[in-house]
Amino acid sequence: MQPDLMGLEISKGELRRLTGVSPERVLRPGMVANRQQRLKFWQNEISLVFVLSVVIVGLIYGLIILPTIGSAIQLGIVLFIIVAVVLLLGRSLWQRLQTPKVLIKLLDAVDQYHALIVAVDVNDQLAVSGDLDNSLDDREQVITTLQLLREDLVQALKTARLLRDNKKLLANQQELFVNNVTNIQAIKENTQASEYGQIINQLLQIDLDVQAELRKLQSQC
Repeated sequence: MQPDLMGLEISKGELRRLTGVSPERVLRPGMVANRQQRLKFWQNEISLVFVLSVVIVGLIYGLIILPTIGSAIQLGIVLFIIVAVVLLLGRSLWQRLQTPKVLIKLLDAVDQYHALIVAVDVNDQLAVSGDLDNSLDDREQVITTLQLLREDLVQALKTARLLRDNKKLLANQQELFVNNVTNIQAIKENTQASEYGQIINQLLQIDLDVQAELRKLQSQC
């Protein structure tokens, strides 16, 4: 991947700082569709539930079961299964209730944005091998569009968090909702119909969806 693309990625650490949550802990459509990310998410959840279940069942077994009825391995196993299932279901329900829908959609937009960065990287590799007629002007337009969308995504994540924390103070501050949609539309109109033109169109759609979510959030304040 070329340096100008690598610098456009929004790292997990930056997402954590912007949202206040770990992005790996938020199950979203893009993650569900990605087999590797989906497996990683559930592996993390099951590992955490396993550790918590061992601690809880160990305390119950050692403090209650052993002193009252003595050794009961089968009871301990059954108790472990029940506690693990309750914890797993409870965590899933808690995450759904605690994670705002707008955050899920914004993080999904970030996933789509990263996927388009990968698409540009693939085009770069095809151009190097001679399998794609690569226009440098069109590529520069895509990089500019990616930069503009990155700015809007970062601002949207900041704004969503600020509005969650203090709706009355920030809902009427219109500068929080300034965006680059018009600039991206202008780039799209000046771009030829090509692979890069399709990428710019998808980037524009992502930004339009992001701004729509922010308007919904603003209207709820």
